[in-house]
Amino acid sequence: MKQFMKMAAASALATALVSLPAHAEITKKEWQVVGTWASLENYKQHEEPFWTKTLPEKSGGAITANMKDYTNVGMSGFETMRLLKLGTFDAVHALTSYTAQDAPALEGIDLAGVIQDFSVYRKAMAAYKPVIERELKEKFNAKMLMLYTFPKQQFFCNFGSKDATAVHLKDLEGKKMRTYSTSIGDFIEGLGASAVTMAFAEVVPALQKGVADCGATGVMPAYNAKWYQVVTHNVRVNIGFAATFLAINHKTWDALTPETQALMEAEAKKVEDNIWESTVALNEEAAKCNTNGPCSKGEPGGMVAVELNDDDRARTDKAVQVVLSRWAKRCGKACAMEWNDTIGKVLGVQAPIE
Repeated sequence: MKQFMKMAAASALATALVSLPAHAEITKKEWQVVGTWASLENYKQHEEPFWTKTLPEKSGGAITANMKDYTNVGMSGFETMRLLKLGTFDAVHALTSYTAQDAPALEGIDLAGVIQDFSVYRKAMAAYKPVIERELKEKFNAKMLMLYTFPKQQFFCNFGSKDATAVHLKDLEGKKMRTYSTSIGDFIEGLGASAVTMAFAEVVPALQKGVADCGATGVMPAYNAKWYQVVTHNVRVNIGFAATFLAINHKTWDALTPETQALMEAEAKKVEDNIWESTVALNEEAAKCNTNGPCSKGEPGGMVAVELNDDDRARTDKAVQVVLSRWAKRCGKACAMEWNDTIGKVLGVQAPIE
């Protein structure tokens, strides 16, 4: 009986060992990684833990990372992707809008004003995913491991003491408005305003000095950066989601064992799903934090929330046509046709083709 029990225990142990990661088959490497912004939730709650906690634990210490964010490396998205291609970095988390100058098709997933809610956006992103994967491989020699989003991007403006019903999109005409992407700049100009490109860190001083009347950014980044101290209104037209991907240098990726690749893909999928779920909740929280609360992150910002009326929606549609038309010209006929066959079908919208 004792012998039988020993044999059974040995068998159970062998089965258990088979189910555990084969750490000896995991490629040992310290990864050089760039994340987005250390002050924001995606970096703090998802990107950094993935590299500094999850992968080291799951790999038995074989995978480690030297990780920095955009602010630390002092570079923009397109610069970090170019260095990823050269092999300076092994992995980069980057926004499609920041890398579109080297790959215009990437901008197609986040065209300003085109999509207004998260559920539709994720369907559109799934439809366009093969295009993004191809562009990253062809333009940057990169393997895409994650595709996710930030909270909604909206406008934050100075309108003094006006109440919400007194402010509409027509009031943006002639305003100087901060943008961080070509697409948002097109949308701003489609509304009859002037687009001013500037880095995130420069926006608050610009708003204080009157260099800009409004700024475009994510709803939670606006709160975290205390924009409520220099603006009065949150204009709730959705101008994007700041689509973001995790790209791995293909030379680095191809040098990994199949077990390492499988581990990283499985854990990346979990993080991607978690980001989508938490971003929806974060967007709802931000809407409260920017206005009158309740806000779990601190004191409410006290901004006036401006919701769209019928005239605003008509102006949005008009501006979207400017966005689609200009982007289709930048990207080219084949690119626009590809967008129409993917995202366009999800939305029931078509980019003009000349």
